[in-house]
Amino acid sequence: MKNKWLLTIAFALMLVMAIQTHAHAEPLPDISINVGNSDDGQSGTSSLSILLLITVLSIAPAILVLMTSFTRIVVVLGFVRTSIGTPTTPPTQVIIGLAMFLTFFVMAPTLSQVNQVALQPYLKHEISQTEAFKKAEVPMKKFMFSNTREKDLKLFMDYSKAEKPKTYEDIPLTVLVPAYAISELKTAFQMGFMIFIPFLVIDMIVASVLMSMGMMMLPPVMISLPFKLLLFVLVDGWYLVVRSLLLSFNT
Repeated sequence: MKNKWLLTIAFALMLVMAIQTHAHAEPLPDISINVGNSDDGQSGTSSLSILLLITVLSIAPAILVLMTSFTRIVVVLGFVRTSIGTPTTPPTQVIIGLAMFLTFFVMAPTLSQVNQVALQPYLKHEISQTEAFKKAEVPMKKFMFSNTREKDLKLFMDYSKAEKPKTYEDIPLTVLVPAYAISELKTAFQMGFMIFIPFLVIDMIVASVLMSMGMMMLPPVMISLPFKLLLFVLVDGWYLVVRSLLLSFNT
């Protein structure tokens, strides 16, 4: 049951992202929701169903974050901002916006495949909703599996006591999604550590110079910040960070 809801949310999000990514996708049909008695005399949407729908929509962003490249990108960009020493620059809105567009860029091949094998056939009424779900999860599983460490995947497979899958298509989403999430976090922290090193060296040099000059009352951060900004600009830091992020994904 959990796997079904997870797959339903993921497929719905993939439909929206695929339509936004491909301009030639056919428009979705009009959808109307009626609350009340149906034609056959049965009761309409119950309060419990509405509550369940609201709950599903509330966790949809979390599913989107955990099943795409968004996690790694936004964590690394956050590390860049912290390592420079400007906790509010760039603003959080800019970081989130850049992470979202980079996510669409990285996920474009996967979303294109979802659009071709699941979305368009479903909109043309060539396949059922269940078949569309099954076809849509294959490209997503392929992307997550190619960026998931075997150790992390084995952790959740052993805990769930699931049978060893023959291919990545046989791995349940309830196992693959958390394994992929912790793999992304580890990769992001590794990249963040490498980003911190040059700025940490600058801080240490500035602090040593100030202590040797007897200026212990002057905060080293005030002196090192312009040098860190200068270094980041001279090496074209944003280009290097974004390039490293794009090259770090296996698509």
